[in-house]
Amino acid sequence: MFLIKGLLVKPPPHILLVNPWIHDFAAYDVWAKPYGLLLLAAMLRAHGAKVSYIDCLDRFHPKAAPANPDARGGRGPYRKTPLPAPPGLLDIRRQYSRYGIDPSWFKADLRAIAPPNLVLVTSLMTYWYPGVQETISLIKQIFPKTPVVLGGIYATLCPDHARAHSGADKVAAGATEKNLLDIVFEFTGWRATANFNLEDLDAYPHPAFDLQHHINYIPLLTSRGCPFDCAYCASKMLYTGYDTRSPDSVAREIDYWHTRFGVKNFAFYDDALLVNAEKHAIPLFEKIIALGHPLSFHTPNAVHIRGITSKIAHLMAYAGFKTIRLGLETYRDATRENLDHKTSATEFHQAVYHLMEAGFSKEQVGAYLLVGLPDQDTAEIEASIQMVHKTGISPIPAHYTPIPHTRLWPRAVASSRYDLAADPIFCNNAIFPCSKKPFSWNELSKLKHLAAD
Repeated sequence: MFLIKGLLVKPPPHILLVNPWIHDFAAYDVWAKPYGLLLLAAMLRAHGAKVSYIDCLDRFHPKAAPANPDARGGRGPYRKTPLPAPPGLLDIRRQYSRYGIDPSWFKADLRAIAPPNLVLVTSLMTYWYPGVQETISLIKQIFPKTPVVLGGIYATLCPDHARAHSGADKVAAGATEKNLLDIVFEFTGWRATANFNLEDLDAYPHPAFDLQHHINYIPLLTSRGCPFDCAYCASKMLYTGYDTRSPDSVAREIDYWHTRFGVKNFAFYDDALLVNAEKHAIPLFEKIIALGHPLSFHTPNAVHIRGITSKIAHLMAYAGFKTIRLGLETYRDATRENLDHKTSATEFHQAVYHLMEAGFSKEQVGAYLLVGLPDQDTAEIEASIQMVHKTGISPIPAHYTPIPHTRLWPRAVASSRYDLAADPIFCNNAIFPCSKKPFSWNELSKLKHLAAD
């Protein structure tokens, strides 16, 4: 405590934020950063808290083998350590592994900082929770008296499971930024009042990507939520509503990261980048072009096919888009009727035409095709892959992940050879969980080869 104007005031706390390991059969850094966690770090700094950050997935950790940060537009493999498969997945003939830094490095990093007053841990895929467990367990070994709060996707979609199995002292479901300061007060007794409008996305500070050992790309989020309601997607459970930032705000952020840190690669994390394009995407792309910087943009979350007009395709080309992913999901309209209403086969062909006419190549444009849907016919997948090939772009198989609370979840549970509702570990999309047949490496390899042809 210290005295201000005759009042005893608790000093700002030291808060550690941790991005946990991934435990899985496969993982790769495809422009994947803990955006939400680093946004919380920036908010805490803006209110005077001391912040530390450790990324268990850090490909540029000082003890890691040197890696080229600019290769593949910033993408690259994580460090990999073989692990025994979880008991329920012993039938899978693939190597299960820990992806990320060595545990000894993590312990040394924890010991190198002053004991924090609070630790915030994020989470991503629900079936990656074993990595969350290991991360929290080691944190508690080093700081046994420090409370740990878990947030993120797993914490939001499976809060009861997370409370029972993660080891965290509190599970914070949902978007944490609006109640972040209340959580800090709950565990540290430090009270701060929000110094910006939490309802205005333009008022938020830039996520604290500068806390990383190296910034090889920057994720951008120009909107929150999604106006669509796809049967397989959890977007509406993770963020209710649909809100956008102003194009000016996004352009200023891009200019900040490039001018201050020399960043050239940017990945859009939006679920609906091209929605209401006349007021959002088009002025944004025009402002990016006006910046005049040599930049590369990527869309790993996919863009809506229906939004791609000739004008938008040309603006994307001029702005520096290098990787465009289209959310096709399936080529067959009859199947899509049960999944989403985002596009049609005809609109897909029109979008591809506009992109190719604007100068994009097959290597730059790919269409995601969902693989492993409940009761999905392999012949339909193969036909979709072949039809995408015929358009001149690349088919990209995207393994379906069963997600609790989505409209497709009941069908996923009914079609699975596992008890999906009992344990998120069985929702791993690498094992084709929504099939009554045992996992087949030959079948997966066949689809990969067909897509690559």
